[in-house]
Amino acid sequence: MDIKKLQSLVIDALEDVKAQDIRVYDTVHLTGLFDRIAIASGTSNRQTKALAASVRDKVKENGGNILSVEGEDTGEWVLVDMGDMVVHIMQPAIRAYYRLEEIWGDKEVKFGAAKRISTRTAAEEEAPKKISRHLASQALKPEDDTPKKAPARKKPVKTDGVKKAVGKTIKVAPSKSSVPPKKTAAPKKAPAKKPAVKRAPAKTKAAE
Repeated sequence: MDIKKLQSLVIDALEDVKAQDIRVYDTVHLTGLFDRIAIASGTSNRQTKALAASVRDKVKENGGNILSVEGEDTGEWVLVDMGDMVVHIMQPAIRAYYRLEEIWGDKEVKFGAAKRISTRTAAEEEAPKKISRHLASQALKPEDDTPKKAPARKKPVKTDGVKKAVGKTIKVAPSKSSVPPKKTAAPKKAPAKKPAVKRAPAKTKAAE
């Protein structure tokens, strides 16, 4: 069994029976016999036995191996050996006398790390998937603040006296710009008057 899953099961089993002052230590750098050691306190013989039984049953239910359980006859100090991890369940006076923390407590494992198992948690499953660096840079790229020009409106097509619309033909009066200007006729000049010619009065026969 994975050591992270095993230590998580042990802590859960101890907490179920209200163990006091639970401590977990990493012992890989100190010995090759086991990787973790857990120390917890029980207030009575009955509680220490119940704590050991809780650890044993929970580990077995999840497929772990229990090599041995020692000290159940007195209940003052019960040891549960699981190979990779050893659990010491002690009454407070015995724990204060032997001080196992001073021997194995060089590297303590915090509860957050001790209860972190190898399988994916529900929070990780609900978390969004990671996107590539290229897509992330595109998502964080600021939008262009330059105003976009509105598309130019198409002017209506004008014909002689007819304006076409969508699905309709509307007659309108021709605009001045579409009607060619009329040519004005040049004013006619009055005929030149001929100068009057005065003729001499004709001589009458009486004058002759």
